[in-house]
Amino acid sequence: MISKILIANRGEIALRVARTCREMDIRTVIAHSAADRGSPAMEYADEAVQIGPPEPRRSYLNAAAIVEAALQTGADAIHPGYGFLSEDPDFAEICEAAGLTFIGPRPSLIKDLGDKAEARRIAAAGGLRVLPGSEHAPGSVGEAMLVADEIGYPVIIKAVAGGGGRGITLVRRRQEFAAAYAEASANAQAVFGDSRVYVERFLEHARHIEAQILGDRHGDVVHLGIRDCSVQRRRQKLIEETPPPDLDPVTAERIALAAAAAAGHAGYTGAGTYEFLLDEHGDFYFIETNCRIQVEHPVTEMVTGVDIVREQILIASGERMSIRQSDMLQRGASIECRVNAEDPERGFMPASGTLERFEIPGGPFTRIDTQCRPGFTVPPYYDSLLAKAVVWAPDREQAIARMDRVLADFTVSGPRVATTIPFLREVLAHPLFRSGKHTTSLLDQMLDQS
Repeated sequence: MISKILIANRGEIALRVARTCREMDIRTVIAHSAADRGSPAMEYADEAVQIGPPEPRRSYLNAAAIVEAALQTGADAIHPGYGFLSEDPDFAEICEAAGLTFIGPRPSLIKDLGDKAEARRIAAAGGLRVLPGSEHAPGSVGEAMLVADEIGYPVIIKAVAGGGGRGITLVRRRQEFAAAYAEASANAQAVFGDSRVYVERFLEHARHIEAQILGDRHGDVVHLGIRDCSVQRRRQKLIEETPPPDLDPVTAERIALAAAAAAGHAGYTGAGTYEFLLDEHGDFYFIETNCRIQVEHPVTEMVTGVDIVREQILIASGERMSIRQSDMLQRGASIECRVNAEDPERGFMPASGTLERFEIPGGPFTRIDTQCRPGFTVPPYYDSLLAKAVVWAPDREQAIARMDRVLADFTVSGPRVATTIPFLREVLAHPLFRSGKHTTSLLDQMLDQS
């Protein structure tokens, strides 16, 4: 069994992982940047090691510094959280070469599923339907345009190495394709270090559905149900919930079982998600696999009672998962809202600063994942997430009411600080969201009407 874990991440996810480790009697080391010195995650862990200056590329993306910190502190495993190096196959391979357990899928699988074009092929081989598009990364703009012409516009151009909603360009007309292709390829190189892109049909009115998967090294794969992540701004999720509203249980079960079967076919180990687009006819199409724990994992934990981080650690230790598919029961409804340091009145521009007041709400069946507190300075170098507000209730209507109350009870203020809280409450009150008939275009519709 793993005895000491270095957490190669920051913020709420670092603190969340450390708490489960403490419950499992596993010692923890926080690898942190200079900007995160004195953070709650650092104070909570048993040890802390500064691995570099604030800039991510010199700290949280510095694989050599992270591995060296793990070796120096006697850690025998690394938990990458989400973002940063969590889906970097080279980092996972470096960890293994150094004798460290990487808490995630094996490096070769991360590489294959991280290549979005290859992931489509693997998913199709595992029985999943994929959207019409490239069978491989096109070698030229001409080849890519032939694919677009064949499948019909609108299309999206996706970075092969992209993920988390990044690296996606929408093209509605043929005459826009060449310029969009060049821009998408250049952006993919700049952001992901890989200029390859591929083409896929764009679904106008779709819902974003994801299945939570766990697989161990003994060949067992289970799903923990599905989540709806359709409330997105620029393809970045803002609100997630389970079970998906206005979706019949038969379709929900079909998606979850199909994802579990595909994960079993791929030999998936660890925690991850299979992501789909669901059209208005009830057909679902695979779009990508995320080989890590998700930001929105708490909503699944709330309805299943499963600690997903604990299962990650058990799996990485070579043990069997503590759960079986027959054990899985989902009770009630859960919603998560991401409270970001962004100003909706200024196009969601980052609005970081020092928090003079940060008072988190309480109440029944309420979970707030955060590392913020009064006096905390929100650094400008990282993601703008301040907190994740998560609620549970016996049904969706009560969950919405509870979440609205939670957001109303949230107090965040400070010089130059603004948050998405008012906008999140507008979304919760929107008739399409209330009815559960919203799609990924909801926020664009709201912003166009404002």
